[in-house]
Amino acid sequence: MSQQQANVFNDIIKSRHSVRGFQQQAVDNKLLTAIFTTAQQSPSNCNTQPWQVFVASGERTNNLRHQLSTAMMQGEMDMDFPFDGVYRDEYKLRQHEAAAQLYHAMGITREDKAKRGEAFMRNFAFFDAPHVAFLYLHQDFGIREAADLGMYAQSLMLSMQANGVGSCPMTALSFHADKVRAELDVPEQYKLLFGIAFGYEDPDHPANGCRVERAPLEQVVHFRD
Repeated sequence: MSQQQANVFNDIIKSRHSVRGFQQQAVDNKLLTAIFTTAQQSPSNCNTQPWQVFVASGERTNNLRHQLSTAMMQGEMDMDFPFDGVYRDEYKLRQHEAAAQLYHAMGITREDKAKRGEAFMRNFAFFDAPHVAFLYLHQDFGIREAADLGMYAQSLMLSMQANGVGSCPMTALSFHADKVRAELDVPEQYKLLFGIAFGYEDPDHPANGCRVERAPLEQVVHFRD
């Protein structure tokens, strides 16, 4: 690989960020096919390619936007995988710092619980994105296949970024798995892990001014000679 290619890759991966405000313009079907075709080159254990992806566009997206928002307002929740991870110490700190930076970019104070609630509910409207990809695993799969799905998701988002399409991976989109399954005609044996809202970024939305820092390399990568 040439230095020029390396520079292009570095620019793509550094410029990708979670977009929380989208334009209404849909992504052309030809470009969608090209993006997902590139993502299909993602690695997986023994080349099993365990991911199943269902992409909502147009009226399907609008239907889900309404259904998921309504369900969340009514306190309903049905998940295929438990949401039982616990963040402590530096992980909890990073979570809090990220939330604080996002709310600051949106001009929302810590004390304004109403505005914070409104901002949270925008998850279930997909931040106005015209498309949503829902990522599934077969019911027989476990943590190793989930790791494969994570690698696929990164490949997909980088493919989007390279083509000028913004994205936002969202655990919240797994909170109402039954409604998504019914709307998109997903076979029962596939279980929803998370979703990715995507489309063209709205550069004027205040949430998109937020850039969260990453941990220093020495905190997460440990070289041993």
